[in-house]
Amino acid sequence: MVLAHTGREEARAVATQFCEALHRHGLVVRLLEGEAADLDLDLDDLEIVESPSNASSRTASADCELALVIGGDGTILRAAEVTHESGTPLLGVNLGHVGFLAEAESDDVESTIDAIVRKKYSVEERLTIDVLVYRDKELVSSTWALNEASVEKAARERMLEVVVEIDGRPLSRWGCDGVVCATPTGSTAYNFSAGGPIVWPGVEALLMVPISAHALFARPMVVSPSSVLAVEVIARTDGAGVLWCDGRRTVELPPGARIEVRRGRSPVRLARLHHAPFTDRLVAKFDLPVAGWRGATERRRPRGDSVRSGGSGA
Repeated sequence: MVLAHTGREEARAVATQFCEALHRHGLVVRLLEGEAADLDLDLDDLEIVESPSNASSRTASADCELALVIGGDGTILRAAEVTHESGTPLLGVNLGHVGFLAEAESDDVESTIDAIVRKKYSVEERLTIDVLVYRDKELVSSTWALNEASVEKAARERMLEVVVEIDGRPLSRWGCDGVVCATPTGSTAYNFSAGGPIVWPGVEALLMVPISAHALFARPMVVSPSSVLAVEVIARTDGAGVLWCDGRRTVELPPGARIEVRRGRSPVRLARLHHAPFTDRLVAKFDLPVAGWRGATERRRPRGDSVRSGGSGA
């Protein structure tokens, strides 16, 4: 399956290049109907399926060996929605700015195609979160996220009053702009911008980070992956809030709403072409200064690796 940000000319050109190359190698390419119309390809055996807005994501990505995603992190998050139920691995080709979730760059077409055809990639699972919204103890919405679920104020002029809870026990009350509940994968996204810690993807944990909280105890927290995080919007607060999941899906939160976040039942699977250390990926993506480092010798460092290697995502 190929998914692309077809609103961009560059993405359409790269997607066409990939589709034609995969077809030459005898692989069947599947596209969502809207993206197929944008690409206007003339290929035999091209599969076109309804978009998940009209069909379930399980149907859209069912029986696909791999989902090749062309775009930035936003496109990859959209692709994660399409493949979440089927568990199809995602292989991102970065056309965005940072592209932490991407594995290859747009000029790596030939090597990426070779890896797909020869199945020279590994698959790793990334922890997700399931998010439940309650009103008067009644479940009113359920969703999930790969990066984060953020409870935010709905009106700029009003502060959001919340009580946060961990493992069934109240922790603190905050007047704040919001609260971010993130995964290790999302630690380099909104969590990072809100002042939360970067967590290596091999660590299983959940993160809670207040946004601009007016409180003495308002520090980022890292908890067990088996913990349950909860945010309650104070019932007598003046303004309502809004829940954002991966910056894509929203749920309105009236005063008195309760949001519970726990480890997701279904992980997202990411295809990997490289095995560079996560440290190297941080250096490359954030362009971190490392001049003068003399830690490891060439004899001790794995052949072909360098501090600047591994332009892949988090």
